[in-house]
Amino acid sequence: MIFVIVGILAVDNAQSQVTLTGRITDQKSNQPLFGVNIFIPELLIGATTDTLGIYKIFNLPKRKILLRISYIGYKTIIEQVELTNTSIKDFKLEESPEQMNEVVVTGTSRATDIRRSPIPIVVAESKGINMNVNTNIINALTKLPGISEVTTGPNISKPYIHGLGYNRVLTLYDGVRQEGQQWGDEHGIEVDEYGIDRAEIVKGPASLTYGSDALAGVVNLIPFSPVQTATIKGNFLGEYQTNNGMFGGSLSLDGNQKGILWGGRISHKQAKDYQNRYDGRVYNTAFSETDASLYTGINKSWGYSHLNFSLFNDLQEIPDGSRDSITRQFTKQITEADTVRPVVSNSELNSYKISVLHQHIQHYRVYSISNIYLDDSKIAIILGYQNNIRQEFSHPQAPATPGLDLHLNTITYDLKYYLPDLKGWEITPGVNGMVQINSNKGTEFIIPDYREFDLGLFLLIKKSLDKIDLSAGAGMICGFLVMIRCLHILTRQLVLKCRYLRLILPVQRKNSPILNIPFQVFRQASG
Repeated sequence: MIFVIVGILAVDNAQSQVTLTGRITDQKSNQPLFGVNIFIPELLIGATTDTLGIYKIFNLPKRKILLRISYIGYKTIIEQVELTNTSIKDFKLEESPEQMNEVVVTGTSRATDIRRSPIPIVVAESKGINMNVNTNIINALTKLPGISEVTTGPNISKPYIHGLGYNRVLTLYDGVRQEGQQWGDEHGIEVDEYGIDRAEIVKGPASLTYGSDALAGVVNLIPFSPVQTATIKGNFLGEYQTNNGMFGGSLSLDGNQKGILWGGRISHKQAKDYQNRYDGRVYNTAFSETDASLYTGINKSWGYSHLNFSLFNDLQEIPDGSRDSITRQFTKQITEADTVRPVVSNSELNSYKISVLHQHIQHYRVYSISNIYLDDSKIAIILGYQNNIRQEFSHPQAPATPGLDLHLNTITYDLKYYLPDLKGWEITPGVNGMVQINSNKGTEFIIPDYREFDLGLFLLIKKSLDKIDLSAGAGMICGFLVMIRCLHILTRQLVLKCRYLRLILPVQRKNSPILNIPFQVFRQASG
């Protein structure tokens, strides 16, 4: 991974390092404020003030950075600081009875005050996410304006933006595109909701940067940032919900010793069948989810490089809603022929045990994120590998045999070069794309085996005036799609992609010859 390569750059140049320090006080009383949070989004580092209101942040590059200063009961400050001219910066915070948090968004070309972003973006912080009752992260985001969901169960949600979803809304995890059979609505986004610090949602077309999958918008789920230097921090979160008896918990431990970072998290949540006032408990809606993540990295004056690993393991029951015609009680399938269906007992409705008919979804992810400063410019590199396994056990008399068994392997890459600012012009060329292989290993086939490769080139331009921010860009994507085993009908995923690229494909019969489809498209946008 690029994390190993970037290690060569870890030799510090003392002349290029800056220690930013200052004092933060109350605007009226001029008294020092203890525990104020100072954070640099682009470097993922920060500090807090001591009892004298003093803060210090070490190993910073000599360049312009964006600072976010926040404190409970006070207005948040977002300010650009030019470290080539100063290493001392004091702040005075204004007390506010209603805390209005200013937000820095990082899912754009550069870390930006959300008020200066030409792209419509809404942000949900972890505090707001945890205050709402939900069973997954997408369900929590539906409280935001313009965001909705399609759901087929208590732990199953897919995002909708302005009425569009599935392959037209792209989900990112820490900037890495989430690849896990997005066309389906019977499983959710494979992400640990307890590990999300905030979510940035682009409400509108973002296909210029991310491709046709971002036609309706982007949901960027961002995990918690590393802790401050010389710190080891642990955290535990637990919850219980009365409707479905869901209990969940998450334990994390993070450390930072002289810029060497490490951390991990393990989470689990489990629930029995949920209930409503019409049916009581709804049979086969229980789930059991276990998640884990690890990371390590290095933060220095030249930038940072982090290596991350995560796994998602979800056992999700499959409801069918069948009822007895006389008693209206739920019934269950016990044979392949499905000619006899016994009534579900109360003990089964109140059990945490996963039934024979269920899904097993596993998602493994390893990725590297690096930001390297080169004088006044910067290189950002994201490399990732994902392995998604979706199994549907639909044979009651052969419970160990999956009917649906899809294996999706994806390699993604994203490279951006941030050119030096030129009289307010921010220019960012880049390249991104992916290599993807899908294979069927079960007894049922709903999409073909295929291999896909695509490569996208793009250029983003932004100009900041006094109170106006203008942005524009252009890009092109090209690649090829090879369907190894074509079925009776094309899948929704392939149809949407090909429609967007204006391709017309013939319907193929089962066991047809290999079909190789090259494609390319030109993209442009402005705002």
